[in-house]
Amino acid sequence: MRLWSIHPKYLDTKGLLAVWREALLAKKVLENKTKGYKHHPQLARFRECRNPLAAINSYLFWIYKEAKKRGYNFSAKKFRHCKGRGIIQVSEGQLEFERKHLAAKLKERDKESHLRLKSSKRACPHPIFKVVRGKVEGWEKGIRKRF
Repeated sequence: MRLWSIHPKYLDTKGLLAVWREALLAKKVLENKTKGYKHHPQLARFRECRNPLAAINSYLFWIYKEAKKRGYNFSAKKFRHCKGRGIIQVSEGQLEFERKHLAAKLKERDKESHLRLKSSKRACPHPIFKVVRGKVEGWEKGIRKRF
């Protein structure tokens, strides 16, 4: 499961579809409607929110908004409309880690998206995240192996 902290505008089609699907799964986990992924590390930051369901619904809203902008037909019925911004903190280190991680994926599968991401010095965060100083988040796996 990858719930990107970077803005969905950087994702290619495959990435946008994947994050939509994975965020919907995360929503089910937070609603206690599934048995799997209950302890997934990326859900910790949503669980730490005052209202985890509002946070994941807001996350989905911004993914939906990006998909709609591209002409995709994602269903707005799958989440409650919440337009929250900056409700979860994300470190600068995490954002940079994700930018590099996504760049490596895009280099292989979508050259145009790769160039767009690479041309930005810093990746903008997903609108629900507020950037703070810090290193890669402790819940991130496999950092030493890849970066």
